[in-house]
Amino acid sequence: MQGTLQVAAAAAAPAAPVAAEQEMQVVEVDLGDRTYPIYIGSGLLQQGELLRKHIPGKTALIVTNETIAPLYLERCLDAVTEDGRVRAEVVVLPDGEQHKSLEVLAKVWDKALEARLNRDTTLVALGGGVVGDMTGFAAAAYQRGVHFIQVPTTVMAQVDSSVGGKTGVNHPLGKNMIGAFYQPLCVLIDIETLRTLPDRELASGISEIIKYGLIRDAPFFEWLERNVDKLLQRDPEAFTYAIQRSCINKAEVVAADEKEGGVRASLNLGHTYGHAIETASGYGTWLHGEAVAAGMVMAADMSHRLGWIDASLLQRTRALVEMCKLPTGPPKGMSPQQFLDLMAVDKKVLDGQLRLVLLKGPLGNCMITSDFPLATLKENLDSFCQA
Repeated sequence: MQGTLQVAAAAAAPAAPVAAEQEMQVVEVDLGDRTYPIYIGSGLLQQGELLRKHIPGKTALIVTNETIAPLYLERCLDAVTEDGRVRAEVVVLPDGEQHKSLEVLAKVWDKALEARLNRDTTLVALGGGVVGDMTGFAAAAYQRGVHFIQVPTTVMAQVDSSVGGKTGVNHPLGKNMIGAFYQPLCVLIDIETLRTLPDRELASGISEIIKYGLIRDAPFFEWLERNVDKLLQRDPEAFTYAIQRSCINKAEVVAADEKEGGVRASLNLGHTYGHAIETASGYGTWLHGEAVAAGMVMAADMSHRLGWIDASLLQRTRALVEMCKLPTGPPKGMSPQQFLDLMAVDKKVLDGQLRLVLLKGPLGNCMITSDFPLATLKENLDSFCQA
């Protein structure tokens, strides 16, 4: 297999975490006239003016799910409507990856049409990655494009899926295969929402934080090795830093390659393996971050088999994933052929060739490549499927 793109490392990371009690942090996603801010802080849902200044018209549709609605919908409604300028409608979707479908998404469009919302309306995504992806796609398609805002309430969404404009739904034959690139007007991250996040969801989201360290930010990975226990304990100072640093990494990559023509694909470390796990297991059986965690370990193993990283980096990757009590391999019963069949429909396949994001060189370096022997990939898959 041939075709390789080397990926540059990130700019230097801040030397130390910001203080939890300090002022709100702002990270910008630089996309020219579509540049938008990511607000990061505690209690931001109580600062309604932050949201309202990004709602150009007089109507909004808040999209959330059955889990988040009882916790944060009233707070979000107040933030959007408290000055009387904006009329807000609400649609509550079922919770879970298994509901990330066109059939469920139609409920958003149904509500928008019933409420006679026009092209100047704003869709507000209040929830995790599923809600954010679906709301963004709904906004991209409704009347050929309306405004939208992300208010992510899970670690996964705060550090990854809410930033960068990837939107969409799943198809029975592949994850996130129906969608669009569509950027929000802002992302508002209130870290207080993490207080109600189940432990399993919290750990799942940390997998995406680990990813940034592996592919482009070695100092951040080293910080995680020392501080991941603080994240698992929901330490506000540690989480503010981890979210901020993750968003900086994501914003730099998106600014360089908005529509994944090159370097942005590096953000999919572990995802080719992970999406195969999710599809084979049935959407919602494994959390996305759990599948990505296993996929990152599998990708590190593949990198080591190719001689591209040393054994210590593979061991450090596995150890950090294990510290989060995340899986380091696929579910029992999944076969190498299942992986190969599902990987063949991955979005990174180019000209019929499977491309993987693999680690190469010292910590913090990766490449997107099809330049590896199929026999090595089969050995890689065999070793995990027989474990």
